[in-house]
Amino acid sequence: MIASNLSLGGCAGGWGAPCAGAAEPRSSLSPTGNAVVAVSLALIGGFGLLNNLLVLLLFLRHRALRSPINLLLVNISLSDLLVCLLGTPFSLTAAAAGRWLIGRGGCVWYGFANSLFGIVSLISLAVLSYERYSTMMTPTEADASNYWKASLGVALSWGYSLFWTVPPLLGWSRYGPEGPGTTCSVDWTARTANNTSYIICLFVFCLLLPFLVIVVSYGRLLCAIRQVSGVNVAVSRRREQRVLVMVVVMVICYLLCWLPYGVMALLAAFGPPALLTPEASIIPSVLAKASTVINPVIYVFMNKQFYRCFQALLRCETPRRGSSMRSSSKVATRVLRVGPGPAPGPAPGTQRTDCLMVASLGGAADGVPQLDPSCDASNDLTRNPSSDVQPVVVSLVPPRDG
Repeated sequence: MIASNLSLGGCAGGWGAPCAGAAEPRSSLSPTGNAVVAVSLALIGGFGLLNNLLVLLLFLRHRALRSPINLLLVNISLSDLLVCLLGTPFSLTAAAAGRWLIGRGGCVWYGFANSLFGIVSLISLAVLSYERYSTMMTPTEADASNYWKASLGVALSWGYSLFWTVPPLLGWSRYGPEGPGTTCSVDWTARTANNTSYIICLFVFCLLLPFLVIVVSYGRLLCAIRQVSGVNVAVSRRREQRVLVMVVVMVICYLLCWLPYGVMALLAAFGPPALLTPEASIIPSVLAKASTVINPVIYVFMNKQFYRCFQALLRCETPRRGSSMRSSSKVATRVLRVGPGPAPGPAPGTQRTDCLMVASLGGAADGVPQLDPSCDASNDLTRNPSSDVQPVVVSLVPPRDG
């Protein structure tokens, strides 16, 4: 995560610069509070580990899932899995013991690692939303073997995260104990220009910016889907509702996991020192860690491709082949003429009914609305459309099908 809890105690029981040589920080929570936190972390770590391991297993086992856009989903699961493996166990054992257990060096490493993996996950979600939108709007056939853009997105997420998580190791802010004293992250409470500038940048570029990319990308995708309402009203409305539900769920879960953390971090950094209690500061931490469980459910197991492969895995069988198993990258984008115009085919001078292009991005063939037979579906956008035709690119398939 960007951080696990919010730093409240400053030097109390910690290793901040003024308290070098102090003993390992002890938890400021009651034994009952530590027990509740430990149980919560155990559940989150266990389910997060299971869910993300299943994602990676499905990706490796089923070739139908190995598409460029699914590579971004795997990157999200990998970063979440690393949080569960390299972060949660240390905060869990610290909560159970009532104190931090692996020393100052371990505290710095923990803060850096969890910040790195958390920002990778956030940036990957933003890249995924933009990729889904841009793929839908691309007027050319997608190449299922072209992993260049997806690989670039993966590299961007890790490089961007390193760019923002290495500076505290070099002197721009620092990592140290935080919250009740059983975890470590960025030092939120140091009221210096050095630390304040880093916190503001971290909030804007690693929390607010990814959220805006997600909202704008899926908002435009939804608007594009609404443009096809004239093709088949009933089918279009169902698909529009599905996309709307998915977008709302994604945005709400993102805000639920990260907004409380961001707000509490800003309050700890800029609010009155005694404003936040240890009990209040631990809640955003647990919610942020819960994203490792929620992300696979929303972005993978609600994805039809992954879900069918998951069912096949449980039944020890091979998933049935068909159009529904095709990757979004394998479906050609085809264009229908928009508006009336002379038919190039059988009857010169006849007029076409109004038509709209449909770009199927991975949905089953039977899910695409049936268009008027007079609409010509043979015109590829890449093959010199006539000058009097203005093709419109629209998708009827919600993000979870991609």
